[in-house]
Amino acid sequence: MPTEHPAEVKLHARPLTLVTQFSAASHATAFLIWDFPGFLPGSHAPGIHISRPDTMAIPRRRGVIGHVGQFFADEITGIDGVLVTTRIRTWLDCARKMSIDELTVVADHLLRHPRLAFEGRTEPYASPGQLAEMLDRHKGTPGIRKARLALQQARIGADSAPETRLRLALCRSGLPEPELNVGTVLRSGVVRQPDLAYPEHRVAVEYEGAVHSEAAQVIRDIAREEDFRGAGWILVRISKRHMENDERAAVAKVRAALACRGWQPN
Repeated sequence: MPTEHPAEVKLHARPLTLVTQFSAASHATAFLIWDFPGFLPGSHAPGIHISRPDTMAIPRRRGVIGHVGQFFADEITGIDGVLVTTRIRTWLDCARKMSIDELTVVADHLLRHPRLAFEGRTEPYASPGQLAEMLDRHKGTPGIRKARLALQQARIGADSAPETRLRLALCRSGLPEPELNVGTVLRSGVVRQPDLAYPEHRVAVEYEGAVHSEAAQVIRDIAREEDFRGAGWILVRISKRHMENDERAAVAKVRAALACRGWQPN
């Protein structure tokens, strides 16, 4: 691939093979090209995944993992003259090897509304209807059952893979489903947008990644916590450590905050 490419596409260095007009980069290769979140087993293994229409012979060349299948015209796109399966088709193609939760992580990524100031785009990569249509087009595809379950779990609003995993863990443990990145007025002129929130109980949840250890971010985080506390909210701060062992510590922290506010399981 040429070194110049659209800003939103992150290319990973690996041996390349010719992708002709009759084939497209797909599966794990497309997963990396689109810089999808989520865990795809074997995604960094050697070899380029190439797909062709099922009317042609499967690609067989050194360094190539070949696939054949049915492709509609809008399931292939071009990046700098190289054909690649679209984001939505790549999501389906990778379903066979991914877990339902990791497919949900990718679905949330495709559905989320972007932030223009940071991403330079205003439209999501996909709508729920477009994901559903892709599944309806390819009934019987390996992994499609997992993809359907992932689509049922997907929500619009998560800004990162940890946020999606946390939401799924909270709901799976019997806690209420939180709102995602909804603007919350704490006082006149002060609006905060917590990663997850339970407005009825005044509990907000923030996942804090590595960037939150930077000095300037620490100052902003303290101000944010003061704003929530001043408005009578509990702010639950979750780190990578809390997400270990099936997110048990994260769930316990959120459960305790909700219980403190009177929530009881049904």
